[in-house]
Amino acid sequence: MQSFLNQSFLNNSVWQYISAVIVLIIGIITVKIFKKVVISRLKKWSEKTETEIDNLLLKQIEKVVIPLLYYGAAYLAVTSLSLNHKIEKFIDYTSIILVTFIVIKLVTSFLNFGLDIYLNRRGTKDSRKKELKGVTTIVNILIWIFGIMFLLENLGFNIGTIIAGLGIGGIAIALAAQTILGDLFSYFVIFFDRPFEIGDFIVVGDKSGSVEYIGIKTTRLKAIGGEQLVISNKDITDSRIHNYKKMEKRRVVFSIGVTYQTTADQLIAIPNIIKETIQKQNEVTFDRAHFATYGDSSLNFEYVYYVIGADYNKYMDIQQAINLKLFKEFEKLGIEFAYPTRTVFISKD
Repeated sequence: MQSFLNQSFLNNSVWQYISAVIVLIIGIITVKIFKKVVISRLKKWSEKTETEIDNLLLKQIEKVVIPLLYYGAAYLAVTSLSLNHKIEKFIDYTSIILVTFIVIKLVTSFLNFGLDIYLNRRGTKDSRKKELKGVTTIVNILIWIFGIMFLLENLGFNIGTIIAGLGIGGIAIALAAQTILGDLFSYFVIFFDRPFEIGDFIVVGDKSGSVEYIGIKTTRLKAIGGEQLVISNKDITDSRIHNYKKMEKRRVVFSIGVTYQTTADQLIAIPNIIKETIQKQNEVTFDRAHFATYGDSSLNFEYVYYVIGADYNKYMDIQQAINLKLFKEFEKLGIEFAYPTRTVFISKD
């Protein structure tokens, strides 16, 4: 029996092969016990808590850590044997790649989960979460780049030479993609500074519309006419933006003109008529009404009031009601609205 156990195959005795199998079996049994006892208890405990972080940890342990433990058991069993140098190198490289991949996945998962919890606690809208996808994509790409660089360093590659080469190429790419990079940085400005959000009605230069989508390079607006406006992020951040969704109240300045045939008593009465008409409207704050100027063909009155809210249709409904009411009141008092007129005097010699 002893002689059989001492027999050698591929530089390993039978006993060494048996020992490797025993290590593998013990490792598998240990992982199964850990999964059945520890993970099961942790699941029961997590069901009693209100936080979501423990659920994420358990999910990642089952999805990533358990397979890694099985691989660790197999790795210990295989490395206990005397292997060919090339096979050992292959196993080491495979282990490094696997561990790096798992660590990157864990980091990105916790990052995305952490951002999601942060936004939920702040009561962020779904539209804001959609905007976040662009940021998380860029962050995930950067994490993968650093992870791959770490992997190459451990695989024996000279990262310094690679980075130097990428640096020269990066300068050329940056020069060729200045516009794209400008839009990308402008996207971060829009995301963190939040001058507007999806659903807001904005005016950018001579363009206006409701924000439908905020992308890494462009922002899309639904114009009043129904067409879609696509504007680069850099153009938006370089412009003055009027955000009417943020407006708590709308200031309205309006003027009317009456004829020069209007009597003094009628002129005195007009500001009070305007004031009373405005004050009778709902969700309106009166500011002032004055006989403002003598025009070429009219006596001009200016009045100012505030409409509570940013709804343009509500503002127009109120303005219409005021105009109709003033027309009726002026008609009762015999006050005539002015229109452009010219009087010509003809003299006879």
